[in-house]
Amino acid sequence: MMKKLRVGVVGVGHIGSNHARLYAEIPAADFAAIHDVDLAKANTIGKKFRARAAQSLDEFMELVDAASVATPTNTHYEIARSLLGRGKHLLIEKPITDNTGHASELAELAARNGLILQVGHVERFNPVLSALEERLTHPRFIEAHRLSPYPERSTDIGVVLDLMIHDLEIILHLVRSPVQSIDAVGVAVLSRGEDIANARLRFENGCVANVTSSRISPEQMRKIRVFQEDAYLSLDYQNQSGEIYRRAGGRITRDKVEIAREEPLKGQLASFIECARTGREPRVSGFQATAALELAVEITKRIAIGTHRPA
Repeated sequence: MMKKLRVGVVGVGHIGSNHARLYAEIPAADFAAIHDVDLAKANTIGKKFRARAAQSLDEFMELVDAASVATPTNTHYEIARSLLGRGKHLLIEKPITDNTGHASELAELAARNGLILQVGHVERFNPVLSALEERLTHPRFIEAHRLSPYPERSTDIGVVLDLMIHDLEIILHLVRSPVQSIDAVGVAVLSRGEDIANARLRFENGCVANVTSSRISPEQMRKIRVFQEDAYLSLDYQNQSGEIYRRAGGRITRDKVEIAREEPLKGQLASFIECARTGREPRVSGFQATAALELAVEITKRIAIGTHRPA
């Protein structure tokens, strides 16, 4: 029987404390340590889930074989580089970094050292996406909406890097064609960066994607609609539900898509542990996350200058 993997979490804010909760539940994980600059918070979470609250990153690294990095985005690079340099497998929350050069460097460092670097694009573990992929043939038009009330966290980055990047990574994964052109608009309302944004992407294979994200919405919504030659799929990540529309016998039929409900974050963490133990390629590697970051950064630039030009 394979030995349990010693895992830990760096940064136990809202997202990191959920990582801690789930690592404590996953049978293949020995949840060993946490580290946070807020030592009181680290001690509280450590006691709750029976993990040691390390006083420093160096002490933390002595206690784990693999770790989640769930700190603010602008700290990801330095923390991840230290952990990878010490031979630790990593799951970094999205976006991988706030800088595409740093993102590429981390992906290459992990590959060189034979380490797993997975990035927390959690919707890839949503059963809704599996249901979509089973029915996908040749997407021609994709529409994605991701709306939420103002979060009071992750406001060090704009809504494109905070929310839209989830949909950008999924769309790149589904379409598998280079981006030909980008048209983007966005507005800052409550933050320094944009709080609402829309991007229209045209791919070389002819597919078009229209992506809207807002963190100043009164409602929460995480939906994707995919139109292809034979069907139209409407899927709801939040409620884990979906419908498929087809033409049959001269009329349009509507069927519910059967989706087995599960917690995507738990699936993501269990998959990371399996990859770290077996060497299997993660579902979202550092290189794939870097491609999504490059697209998100380009959209952010277009918003900043308010122009439209070929990619």
